[in-house]
Amino acid sequence: MRSFCSSGSIICATLLIAFSSASDKKDAPLQASKVHFSVVKDDNNKPVRNASVILHPVDKNGGQSKGGFQIKTDNDGKVVYEGLPYGLLRVQVLAPGMQTFGEDYQINKPDMDIEIRLKRPGDQLSVYDKTADQQKPSSTTAPADPKPH
Repeated sequence: MRSFCSSGSIICATLLIAFSSASDKKDAPLQASKVHFSVVKDDNNKPVRNASVILHPVDKNGGQSKGGFQIKTDNDGKVVYEGLPYGLLRVQVLAPGMQTFGEDYQINKPDMDIEIRLKRPGDQLSVYDKTADQQKPSSTTAPADPKPH
């Protein structure tokens, strides 16, 4: 598996600038991490291929900074990103047929593994659906008269 940075140095440089500007430590040397993302289905642990993993720097106030970057998982539901600056990272994951995932992670080690478990969408409720109780005949309905007239 290869890092996306090795094939897009301009994009990586842009992301590093976005992350470093979001950092509140201007004079500290920039430390970077190699992050291994693994995206699986929560109900059966199968990998989710071609899932969009969207990375956003988070500023010191907890807001999402401008910029961001999207990478895709491979057939094994994995993707590696090398060169993520230390700090708070907002990760969103989108995949067809799955609920959207979003969570913040503290990037603080030279090598990190992040497993993301996607759930299937829940049932949607509607005020227009009739429940089984509403479809049963009412108990106030008079029974049919069995006597012939």
